[in-house]
Amino acid sequence: MTPSVRLQEMIRVIRSARTQGEERGIIQRECADIRSQFRQGDNGERSHSLAKLLYVHMLGYPAHFGQMECVRLIASPRYSEKRIGYLGAMMLLDEKQDASLLITNSIKNDLSHSSQYVQSLALCTLACMGSAEMCRDLAPEIERLLRASHSYIKKKATLCAVHIIRKVPELAELFTPSARTLLSEKNHGVLHGAVVLITELCERNPDTLVQFRKAVPELVQIMKGLVTSSYSPEHNVAGISDPFLQVRILRLLRILGHNNDTASDAMNDLLAQVATNTDSSKTAGSAVLYETVLTIMDINSESGLRVLAVNILGRFLLNNDRNIRYISMTSLQKIVQTDHNAVQRHRGTIVDCLKDQDTSVKRRALELSLALVSAVNIRSMMKELLIFLSVCPPELRSQTASGIFNAAERYSPSKRWHIDTILHVLTTAGGDVRDETVPNLIQLITTASELHCYTVHKLYRALIKDIAQQSLVQVACWCIGEYGDLLLKGECEEIEPVQVTEDDILDALETVLQSHMSSPATRGFALTATMKLSTRITDNVDRIRSIVSIYGSCIDLELQQRAVEYNALFKKYDHMRAAVLERMPVMDKNSPGHTNGDTSGEIKEPDTSKPKPVEAVNFFFCVYLNFYTPLQPSPAPTSTPTTTSSADLLDLLGGLEITPAEMQKHCCVYVHVVPTVSVYEKNGLSLKIQCDKQTETEVTVTLIASNSTQNDITNFTLQAAVPKSVQLQMKAPSGNVIPAHGLGQVTQTVLLNNPNKASLPCFRFVQLSFLLN
Repeated sequence: MTPSVRLQEMIRVIRSARTQGEERGIIQRECADIRSQFRQGDNGERSHSLAKLLYVHMLGYPAHFGQMECVRLIASPRYSEKRIGYLGAMMLLDEKQDASLLITNSIKNDLSHSSQYVQSLALCTLACMGSAEMCRDLAPEIERLLRASHSYIKKKATLCAVHIIRKVPELAELFTPSARTLLSEKNHGVLHGAVVLITELCERNPDTLVQFRKAVPELVQIMKGLVTSSYSPEHNVAGISDPFLQVRILRLLRILGHNNDTASDAMNDLLAQVATNTDSSKTAGSAVLYETVLTIMDINSESGLRVLAVNILGRFLLNNDRNIRYISMTSLQKIVQTDHNAVQRHRGTIVDCLKDQDTSVKRRALELSLALVSAVNIRSMMKELLIFLSVCPPELRSQTASGIFNAAERYSPSKRWHIDTILHVLTTAGGDVRDETVPNLIQLITTASELHCYTVHKLYRALIKDIAQQSLVQVACWCIGEYGDLLLKGECEEIEPVQVTEDDILDALETVLQSHMSSPATRGFALTATMKLSTRITDNVDRIRSIVSIYGSCIDLELQQRAVEYNALFKKYDHMRAAVLERMPVMDKNSPGHTNGDTSGEIKEPDTSKPKPVEAVNFFFCVYLNFYTPLQPSPAPTSTPTTTSSADLLDLLGGLEITPAEMQKHCCVYVHVVPTVSVYEKNGLSLKIQCDKQTETEVTVTLIASNSTQNDITNFTLQAAVPKSVQLQMKAPSGNVIPAHGLGQVTQTVLLNNPNKASLPCFRFVQLSFLLN
C-alpha cells in the first residue's frame, strides 16, 4: 500500500486483511505515514490524513497523536478542514484533556461566523465535549444564538444550552427567558429542542415550575395540532405525526401537572383525546400511548381518565410484542396500590402472562399477580399461583413460594385452607422456601388445635410418600412427635383416617434418620420426634431407646448432643420424662400488617400525628430458672479435693453442658438465678426478672415491665405456666397500663415452689413460660 492512498482505499485494504497480525501491520504503516504528513505542515493533505486516523481510532487503535492536529484544523479558515477538525475533536478530545482548552477561542470565534454551517460545527462540538470552564465562557454566546433568525442555528443552540445546564446548573437562569419564547416556533426541530430545554430547567430548578406552568395552554395547543394534523411526509412515522415531539411534550406536561390541580385540569381533555385517537397497532403509536398513560397517572387527573389509562395498559397486555407486554405490567405494578379495582379487571390477562415463554415477562406477571391477591379472590388466584409454582423456572420458584406464603398469611379464609396451601407449596418446592417457613408453619399448626388430627394425618401421608423436601419432612417430624397419639387413634373427621401402627411411625422416622437426603437439621427433628413418641406410645419404648442410643456416637455434634441428653433422660431421670416431653404450649403470633379480609390489598400506615394508647402485641417466651442446692462433695479416695464447677450448676440433666448456641436454638432464655436479668427488650417494651428470695425449694421473683415508646401500653397482662411438678403462685400486678417514656413500671411477684425435696437435684432448671397480652 502506497503512503498516499485515499481513505476509501485504506478501508478496503484493512478489510481485506486475513489475519489480525496483517491488519496491525497495515495500520502501523499507515499511522507512520499519517505522522509524516502531520510533520510536513500545510500541504493540503492534513484533513485527509486526520480522516484516516479517525477511522483507525474507530477500530480501537491509538490515535492520541492526532489531537493537536485537530486544534490546527479547527483554526483553519477552510470549511473542509474545520469540519474534519471539529469531528476529530469530538472523537479524540474530552473535557479531561488539556488540549480541549486550546479550542475554546476557536469555538467562540466560529460561533460569531457569518456562515450558519460553521456556527453549527462549533455548537455541535461544544454540546458534545464542552467542559464546565468552556460552558461558563461560552454561555453568553449560546444565549445570543437562541434568538438567531435561522431555525437551523436555534435548534442546535437549544441542545447546546441543555448541555451547559447539565454541566453548570447555576447558569440555568440565563436561558429561562429565551426558552419560553422558543415555543412559538413552527419548526419541529426547534420545538423539540425547546421542550427538552424547558424539561431540563424544570428538573434542575423546581422554582421555575411556576413560570413554565403558564405555558401549559401553549403546549396543549401544540400537542392538539400534532394529533389532529393531516398527513405530513416530513414528520409522519407509521401514521403518527412526529411521535418524538409528542413524547417529549407529554413528558413535560407530566412534570408541570404533578401535584398541581390547575395545570392538570388544563391538560385532561388533551390526554383523553390522545388516548382515544392514537393508533396502537404500530410501535410509534404505542410509544405515544405509553407516555400518555404515565402522564395521566402522575398528574391529578380525573378518575375516569385513570380508568382509561389502565384499560390502555390492559390492551398492551394482548400485544404480540413482548417488550410492550413487559412495560405494560411494569406500569400496572406501579399503580396497582392506588387503582386496585381498575387493575383487577385485567386479572385474567395478567395471569395468562404467567404462561409466557420469556422469563422476564413471567417475573413481571408473577409480581403483578401477587399484588392483585385480595380477600375476595384469594382462592382463585392461589389456584393459579400453585399451578404456576409447579411449572415455573427454578429461578422463580423461591419468589413464587414466598409470595404465596405472604398472601396466604394475610388473606387466608380459614386455618385449614392456610395449612393446606403451605403444605402444597412445601410438597412442590420445599427446597426453595425461606428458612422461617418451618417455624411459621409450626406456630400456625399449634394455634389450630381443632386441626391437629387432620394435620398430622396429612403430614404422615406426605412423609411416607416423599422425604426429599426437607422443609416438609421437618414439619412432618415435628407434628408426629407432638401429636403422634392422634395419628395412632385413627379417628379423623376431616380426612379419611389411615390405620397406622407404632411400628409404622417409627419406621418412617428411622427412614428419615438414615436417608442420605436428610440434612443435619432434619435428622435433629426426626430424633426429637422419636424421643417424644416415647411418652405417646406404650409398646415400643425399648425400640425408641435403641434408636436414640445409636446416635450417641454420631459424627454430627448436634445430633450426638441430643442423643446423649435423651439417653440421660432415659437412664437417670426417667421419672420426669413425661413432664419434660409433654406437648408444646400454644404460641400466638400477630403478624405486623396482617390484613385478613381487607379488600384494599394495602397495609395502612398508623397515624402518628396524635399519641394514642397502644395494645401490647402478644408474644411468648420461656425462662429457665435454676433451682439448685450446693452439692456436698463426695469422699474422695485421694487427697485431691472434689469441687463443684459452674458447669455442674448450669447443666440440664446430670453433667450435660448447655452451650449458648443450644440455648438460642431452642428459642428460649436461660436465666441462672441472679439479682436482675433482662429477658425481653423489643419495640420499646422491656421485661426484667428480679430474684428476691431463693431457698432449696422456693424461688421468689419479681417481673418488672417498662415502656420507652411515645405511647402508653394498655391492657397489659402477664400469664405464666410451669410443669406440673412445680407449684406456681402469681400475685396481683401493680397495674395494667405501662406509662410511656419510661415514666413508670408495672411489677408482679411470682412464687415458685418445689415441694419434692428428695428429687431436688433433678430440678436444677424449671421452665417458666410467660404470655404477654
